[in-house]
Amino acid sequence: MRVLLARPADAEAIRSIYNAEVAGSTATFDLVPRTPDEQIAWLSEHSGPYPAIVAMDDHDVVLGFGSLSVYRDRPAYATTVEDSVYVGEDHRGKGVGRLLMEELIQLATRHGFHAVVARIGEDNGPSISLHQACGFRMVGVEQEVGRKFNRWLDVTVLQRLL
Repeated sequence: MRVLLARPADAEAIRSIYNAEVAGSTATFDLVPRTPDEQIAWLSEHSGPYPAIVAMDDHDVVLGFGSLSVYRDRPAYATTVEDSVYVGEDHRGKGVGRLLMEELIQLATRHGFHAVVARIGEDNGPSISLHQACGFRMVGVEQEVGRKFNRWLDVTVLQRLL
């Protein structure tokens, strides 16, 4: 496995992984799958200090992806980023998420950020465990801030200082 900056050629594989989570889980609170054009736009927004990355196998198959995003738009938050990591269903439990998370932490450090925040839906215990294994600590729970599949959802907030 290797991790690379995501390229336009990776957009469809990223979209496929993401849209599976939109349709079938609370890993994302998006309710509508991304179109190909929306995925290209998302990818173009994730460059420079806010990159998108992919984990690929030896046959150039995208196994998962991750990204850093603006945490909040006010200037005082400029040194904090939010991370996202998604792994294709067939590739979970094989170290893909850990590889992506470690690379995102390195990228955040290189870009001079001070803190990385993760906001994780209550049903996503594996993501919480991954973040904790990578040095994040729980800083709170936002109760019933999302609604998907006809139920209220809590969000666990984890943070790592760099």
